[in-house]
Amino acid sequence: MSRKAARANRTLLLLEHGRPALRVIGAEQVHGTGVAVVTGSTPDDVDGVDALVAAQPGSALLVVAADCMPVLFADVEAGVVAAAHAGRPGLVAGVLQATVTAMVGQGADPTRVTAVVGPSICGRCYELPAAMVGELDERLPGLAATTSWGTPSIDLRTGAGLALAEVGVADVRHVGGCTFEQPERFFSYRRDGTTARHGGLVALTGSAR
Repeated sequence: MSRKAARANRTLLLLEHGRPALRVIGAEQVHGTGVAVVTGSTPDDVDGVDALVAAQPGSALLVVAADCMPVLFADVEAGVVAAAHAGRPGLVAGVLQATVTAMVGQGADPTRVTAVVGPSICGRCYELPAAMVGELDERLPGLAATTSWGTPSIDLRTGAGLALAEVGVADVRHVGGCTFEQPERFFSYRRDGTTARHGGLVALTGSAR
């Protein structure tokens, strides 16, 4: 999809939700831990980051995925929101912890933050080599799982909860659904080998301060 077509789709999304005045900001998503704090001068697409934080109304933060986790955050009382893309590399490197840390820098309190984890490939399907699973589980203990056919895997959703607990976020909610198992609902790069994506969007539409 061209950049022009992607921007047109973003406009349609805002219209669908009755928020045409918002500006959609997207992250490049490089499977790292970079976080950008969005301001009025932030471009529509931010290079080199996997997470976005906003403490000013007017922007809708977008992350996309097709097996990785789109994770949305909000501290309603502080008026701070965030969106993060968390795949296997970013999750174990600490992208979710980095996102919460950036939110705290804008006035959020982790004990007030709600995190919503979007659909992703589940532990029953995310098969990986045993040596890799062992290494990843050492970096984020509790991540290891087993596929439905009995081979080593990792559970990204469990990993999200573990990572967020490290920084004091206890209110973690899961949308549910496995991208690999449900082709009628979700895109899956591992299943289809295509670059189609679904996404998560969060916006601060008024100041709580």
